[in-house]
Amino acid sequence: MSQADELAEECARECCAPPPLVAPTKLAGERAGLIGEAFRLELLTIGWMTIEAVVALAAGIGAGSLVLVAFGLDSVIELISAGVLMWRLSTELRHGQAFSEAAERLASRIGGVLLFALATYVVLAAGWNLWARRGEEFSLAGLILTILAIPIMRYLARRKIDLANKLGSRALRADAVEAITCGWLSVVAVVSLAAQAVLGFWWIDSVGSLAIVWLLVKEGREAWRGECCADC
Repeated sequence: MSQADELAEECARECCAPPPLVAPTKLAGERAGLIGEAFRLELLTIGWMTIEAVVALAAGIGAGSLVLVAFGLDSVIELISAGVLMWRLSTELRHGQAFSEAAERLASRIGGVLLFALATYVVLAAGWNLWARRGEEFSLAGLILTILAIPIMRYLARRKIDLANKLGSRALRADAVEAITCGWLSVVAVVSLAAQAVLGFWWIDSVGSLAIVWLLVKEGREAWRGECCADC
């Protein structure tokens, strides 16, 4: 065999040889660690949102408070969002990031529809209460819950935004925006309940619940479009 034939055969072997196995990179390992941290954060979210939903709905139904009922239902939607996000992260681990983005878009749209439905309910219920001139009782348990929710939601939102930036996850960032919105809902609920306790006006609860509607619609629109604010 000539030298030229030997060189051709050697070149063919090199070209047709399977690529060498490459060990997982440090970046992939770091990403798996970040996803694990996101899982733990979502478990914490689910635990708190379960408490928040049960207490707010029980207190709201007992006192006839539309603000607390809306707050509790928003917590239920947050619970669904946290569950879907955990599904999205597990999908990413099993099938890769491209596959999980399709699940992310579907989850965002489902969350948007639920938020629009909640906003519609609040408007109708508040309008009925104002038309019927029906007031609500003050709820101390609801006031304590909403006060506690403000720092808790702030912490969850900040941690989720930090992880979302590191992972490049729109779903996690959208979930962080929902936590920010929930924090503002808590502020509105605290102001409404405190004003109700101090002033005793029958219409405060209904007006306060209408103030929540703008936040629900904004959150729902962002979820439907798959957007999230960049400066949260």
